[in-house]
Amino acid sequence: MTATNDRPTILVTGGAGYIGSHACRALAAAGYRPLVYDNLSTGHRSFVAGELVVGDLLDEAALARVFAQADIAAVMHFGAASLVGESVADPQKYYVNNVTGTLSLLAAMREAGCRRIVFSSTGAVYGHADSKALPEDYACAPINPYGASKWMIERLLADYRSAYGFGAFCLRYFNASGADAAGGIGELRDNETHLIPRAMMTLQGYLTDFAIFGDDYDTPDGTAIRDYIHVTDLAAAHVLALRLLIDGHAGGSFNLGTGKGFSVREILAAIAAETGREVPHVVKPRRAGDPTYLVADPTAARAVLRFEPRHSDLQTIIRTAWAWHQKAHPRKG
Repeated sequence: MTATNDRPTILVTGGAGYIGSHACRALAAAGYRPLVYDNLSTGHRSFVAGELVVGDLLDEAALARVFAQADIAAVMHFGAASLVGESVADPQKYYVNNVTGTLSLLAAMREAGCRRIVFSSTGAVYGHADSKALPEDYACAPINPYGASKWMIERLLADYRSAYGFGAFCLRYFNASGADAAGGIGELRDNETHLIPRAMMTLQGYLTDFAIFGDDYDTPDGTAIRDYIHVTDLAAAHVLALRLLIDGHAGGSFNLGTGKGFSVREILAAIAAETGREVPHVVKPRRAGDPTYLVADPTAARAVLRFEPRHSDLQTIIRTAWAWHQKAHPRKG
């Protein structure tokens, strides 16, 4: 493993994935050395910025070697299974991978004396919400195993903060979207389930089964409403949280969102405006585990993290995502 230099080393679990790879680039730009730990089950070797160690969170011996061989200042923890529908169908995978994997990571951190962690949480911890932007003190009652696994990890980190002196930020982000402005990385999954990339892949001829899941929600146009935040802004927020931990902040749970929600139909209209083409679709019943409305109240993140989204207007999200998909998936035919 490469020897450390004067840049603090940050271990980034899941750093070959969509959000983790953007965070690694933000870390490098901010003067840190990202060290990626990823099993490449869903991540991409080509996305890695910095050194890569291929390993699984459940492999305690491999984690111990990483901490023994590098002077790790803090951890950014993105490594997780993250598909709501799959979590409903296969909850064991989510509890083992996400919760047990995190316990394995925390044990390695304790053994090495590393007690700073920025955790990739989710707005799914709130479950069914009302039609207002959610503050962090809104009751957490997740309605799918993915959200439940993330909420369990937040509880673990609260206990580790109290018992072991950990500094731990849990960043609850809402719908990560968009792509790196330079076009080098973006959303790329073998089994894509997210709205914006699926719509774009449909326009490119790679998907023929695009569906709106539920048009009978209690919303103005009947489709579910979400808060979309650009992945570049998410990465920046993680660096802000890291700096606070290094300065001695104890951490806490914070929403990362814009405070504005868009319905599925509004997203499709924005894609049509950017691409000049309507997305062909059918309407299917609601999916299990999908809430009607999920929008962040970002007030606390602005006050504590000094976080201000700069790229999360809907036009920038759609424009950067479309540019990425045109590069990653040239149109068929």
